[in-house]
Amino acid sequence: MAAPPIPPQLPLAGPLKSQPALTIPSWTFPFKIIRGGCWLVNYEPTGALLVAYDGTIRIEHNAGGTTASGDLYQRPIITLPSFPPLPPRPPIRFMLPPPSPTGGIPIQSRRNYRYYLRITSIPEISFVIGNSFNLGFEMWRFNTATNAWASSPEATLTATMSWVTAPAGYPGAYLEGSTKNAAGAITGRLKMGWISESYRKITVEIDTAAGSERPLDNGAGETWATVFSKAGFSANVILSDTNVPTPADGSFSDAEMHAAMLSKRDPTNLDTEWHYHILAVHHIESTERGKMYDYEADTNNVPREGLGIASHWIVDNDPRWGDLRNTRWGASKPAYFRTAVHELGHAFGLEHNEIDNGYMSPSPTIASQPGGPFPKQVKWAFADDDLKRLRHWSDVFVRPGGLEYTAGYDTGLPITPDDLDIEIPDLKLEVKPVLTEVPLGAPVRVELKLTNNSKSPIEVPESIGFESPYISGTVTSAAVAPRTFKPFVCCTDSSSTVTLNPEDATEKRSLASSLTLLRGAGGALFPVSGVSEIKVTLNWPLQGTQSRCVVTGSATVFVTTAIDASHASAAHKMLTTPDAYVLLVLGGDCNGLKDGKDAINLATNDGTLYPHYAAVKAKCLATRFQAKPNLEEAQNLLNDSNVILSNGERAKLEKLGLKCRKKGGY
Repeated sequence: MAAPPIPPQLPLAGPLKSQPALTIPSWTFPFKIIRGGCWLVNYEPTGALLVAYDGTIRIEHNAGGTTASGDLYQRPIITLPSFPPLPPRPPIRFMLPPPSPTGGIPIQSRRNYRYYLRITSIPEISFVIGNSFNLGFEMWRFNTATNAWASSPEATLTATMSWVTAPAGYPGAYLEGSTKNAAGAITGRLKMGWISESYRKITVEIDTAAGSERPLDNGAGETWATVFSKAGFSANVILSDTNVPTPADGSFSDAEMHAAMLSKRDPTNLDTEWHYHILAVHHIESTERGKMYDYEADTNNVPREGLGIASHWIVDNDPRWGDLRNTRWGASKPAYFRTAVHELGHAFGLEHNEIDNGYMSPSPTIASQPGGPFPKQVKWAFADDDLKRLRHWSDVFVRPGGLEYTAGYDTGLPITPDDLDIEIPDLKLEVKPVLTEVPLGAPVRVELKLTNNSKSPIEVPESIGFESPYISGTVTSAAVAPRTFKPFVCCTDSSSTVTLNPEDATEKRSLASSLTLLRGAGGALFPVSGVSEIKVTLNWPLQGTQSRCVVTGSATVFVTTAIDASHASAAHKMLTTPDAYVLLVLGGDCNGLKDGKDAINLATNDGTLYPHYAAVKAKCLATRFQAKPNLEEAQNLLNDSNVILSNGERAKLEKLGLKCRKKGGY
């Protein structure tokens, strides 16, 4: 539709007369900016003498709104005793001063870490009308003695944060507000002052063996400065020694890299500096291109301090590597630099992430993608979900010397709400135990069913069992910390999707699978008797976007106590033998898993646990790696009508040529 014509200019009636000047009132638009970056925080609980917490809140404004998170450390207290010749008196105790804003982002002692702040409510835009805004958050307690999180938030609070005059030293805005619980009672005073555009502050030191290149850039403008700028980190990169001695065979073991780090690294204190160490060497015994070795060879029991990269690996003669074939890895600036960033990501606690071709996707995976040859397909950035982890995970997941590698994925602590996560209420995940009561030491078998109850088709993972990389879960029980589980191994093609038809369709509305739960990253999932809740989560990328779909389901089981000495002995062996779980998952008779085989044999010799482990032992007998499968003995075990099986176990055993009685499942 054409725009309407512009009306002709009207003729003037006569000469213009001068008009009195307009007076425009002077006023200021009443809004305040909630600046993104790092805010120095102080929280003082009401009625608690000599107790205060200091830390940071990180505020990120993004396309999805505002994401924020924080960490609190208890302020140190010192005691002054009485000294002769003064008469004895009670010791004097007082708190040390809080971190100074002039020092920028504070680094505090790991032993003083107390809370993760899960920010649940904050304005979704970067400014507010007026002089205050409402902040809602959960305080999740961390026990430094056990390295465990509380199973639920210690407090859920709100505060009306108001702008006030900043104390000396603060370069930006400063706010205060009283915190209140759900009943409206005041619980403390929260103060926060802006101190940095960055979210976190780190140091990276690079040492090299003679003849190995320093990984400094990708040759096309991507440097350590740009990497950390995109991540929102303030970083000091130290180029240190270039003459680290190489072992006689020219290859470093993990332990030798760790020893070189300890001997060559600049003096550092991880309680005052987040210091990561990169060691560039010719070859690494345990891998080809690089490794964050500081979890398998951690001789000083301080996780995630160091990583190594190999400059002299000769690239395979494979077309996917393009011009890099048969060349030295360190001679390619982009490939070599990307490896250093990738391994540093592991030191930050990140796992592999194949959602895109970003830093945490393995190089061979990227090389196999269209758009090559490698490294043309590389995305020179962290994936969006990894950026969220780097910016909003708890400090103890990211800082060197914090929790072990992958703890951020394995813990039951919920990260601050994600603006990119999409919950699908009409997609139902049903979690149904095969048995609602199991004896102590037995695995818990559950059947899963994912059903589309909506009126539209939905793309979901093709697999929802332990072969899928998108499944995880948590088990909670009274008196013990939450335990987490995720796949032991994942199939290489398990990330494909399938369409679930809508509720009015006659077929393919649901997917089913089975889980057999025994152990997780932190040990036994059901270590005590009583009621346990099992929560299962499916979290997968939404195709064509950076968003992720999330579906959860839960169920409870009751674990009964040991009924006699035989049961107690067998249960104790199963709960304390990690190798038994490997055999439960993989089967076979690997000689290196003798403890696991002994534990399963002990369980099948116990009358209480026998029905629960007969199928496990049958699978081991039928899938032997080092001897001929014993199908006859395996079948004899399954002929017992009391044997407990999940639908998934039954299908796998039948593929091995065994017959299973119909029992359990849906």
